[in-house]
Amino acid sequence: MRKVPLVESLKIIGRGSANWLAQRPIVVSFEVTDACTCACRHCDHGGPRDESRNLQPADYRRYMEALNPCVVQVSGGEPMMRADVVEIVRSIKGESKLPYTILVSNWSLMTEAKYLALRDAGIDQFSVSLDFPDARHDEFRAYPGLYSHLEGLVPRLAKLGHDDIVLNSCITSDNVGEIETIADKAREWGVNLCYSAYSARRTGCRDLFPGAPEQLAELNERLDRVEARRDATNWIVNSPSTMEATRLYFKNGGLAGCKAGLRFLVVTADGALQPCSMQFHRYALEDRGRMIEEFTRTNTCDECYVSIRSYLDKSFPQLLWENVSGFFSLQAERQ
Repeated sequence: MRKVPLVESLKIIGRGSANWLAQRPIVVSFEVTDACTCACRHCDHGGPRDESRNLQPADYRRYMEALNPCVVQVSGGEPMMRADVVEIVRSIKGESKLPYTILVSNWSLMTEAKYLALRDAGIDQFSVSLDFPDARHDEFRAYPGLYSHLEGLVPRLAKLGHDDIVLNSCITSDNVGEIETIADKAREWGVNLCYSAYSARRTGCRDLFPGAPEQLAELNERLDRVEARRDATNWIVNSPSTMEATRLYFKNGGLAGCKAGLRFLVVTADGALQPCSMQFHRYALEDRGRMIEEFTRTNTCDECYVSIRSYLDKSFPQLLWENVSGFFSLQAERQ
């Protein structure tokens, strides 16, 4: 995956360092809608929801000015169900190239025109969900024809050469045997790949958690093979330390030490702050300090290892080094 240019990299690193010291979040996930086109087996969203209380595009500036994150996720639900999603992205970005902004979407509503409009508005990375490398993806997400849509669109947009598309594959007991073939699919389509880890906390379903000995053995074997395929292109977005922590999470059935509410947080569709998408403690924007004291300082939850946490669940030196080596450039771009 392409590295962020030098000047922008320095700005991101500077803002992230300042936020770390000032106990402001590094990453904020704006869940711009609770509605979704899909009804996935591993998710608690799905179908239409009441949209009447959603924040409007201009409202996001107030959150950006108060929280000042260096990385933002625009997510849902399915964020592209918002007809004004481009305006939301423009409001988040303001007049700056910061924050580094990721659209997390199932791409059921994506078109080439929307992709280009979102890029122009300021999306730096497109995270596209893929659970299976074939039509089983449709069944898992209860959306007929979705895989065929992705199979046609993703490679075509990848050929535009922006190198900003990342397949996000949530590892479950259903698809643990597809870890390598999903990697093959990312290579075939010319895009990048990020693995995330299933959490039963979202749906209460333990059946999708790959914790049985034979499942763990297969998980480790297949991740070993994928790890062996790393190269200088950084097409596997997960760092080695994140991959190792993912293995440990599944082995132990959890992973302690979460800093939700401090290093990262969620802004809900109607404007409340939550420590994460699976902890429904709601706070006003002005009460973020109280959220840290009441939730983060006493948080013992170990029930997830989602991507937004995995990026930040490290010491500051390790976080800085992994991002500099993987995503940011400390050398001037060649002319």
